[in-house]
Amino acid sequence: MVMAAAVPLRPDCDAAALRTLATQSRDPDQTRRLLALATIYEGQPRSEAARVGCVTLQSVRDWVVRFTAQGPAGLINGKAPGRRAILNETQRAALRAIVEQGPIPAIHGVVRWRLVDLIAWLWEEFRLSISQQTLSRELRAMNYRKLSARPRHYAKNEHAADVFKKRSPTAWRRSQRRSAASR
Repeated sequence: MVMAAAVPLRPDCDAAALRTLATQSRDPDQTRRLLALATIYEGQPRSEAARVGCVTLQSVRDWVVRFTAQGPAGLINGKAPGRRAILNETQRAALRAIVEQGPIPAIHGVVRWRLVDLIAWLWEEFRLSISQQTLSRELRAMNYRKLSARPRHYAKNEHAADVFKKRSPTAWRRSQRRSAASR
């Protein structure tokens, strides 16, 4: 069985320098990796470095590649990129505009937006399938909160509504005292 050649380490470092960096590091994973690589610099086999790092030989090889390319900073765990966002900026802008505008009952068939209504609108507009939880998270990211307000008719006339309001008399009158005979 032919074994592949070992990936070479950086020539500008040595075991003492890596051990010094390991004592200064505040990241425990980086410290463990630096100590494992220091073992290799001392001439130990990579299987010994894997034992020191409590990992497999493949992980040690990955550390060597990252250390050679990026130096000690390459041994720090980075943040995972995560899943790509479902809504792009154009779709977010359209969603913001439709929420700000509010529904028109004759067109949208609702008097206030619910998540299920916005999900249906996103499907009709962009052919985009999205869950209620994800849409709620997107709306919260746009600084919208779930409010249960009274719906307001889009054609409400404030001046016409004043005519139908009941008003209390402007001056209260005191009721008359009853006489002792009427009791």
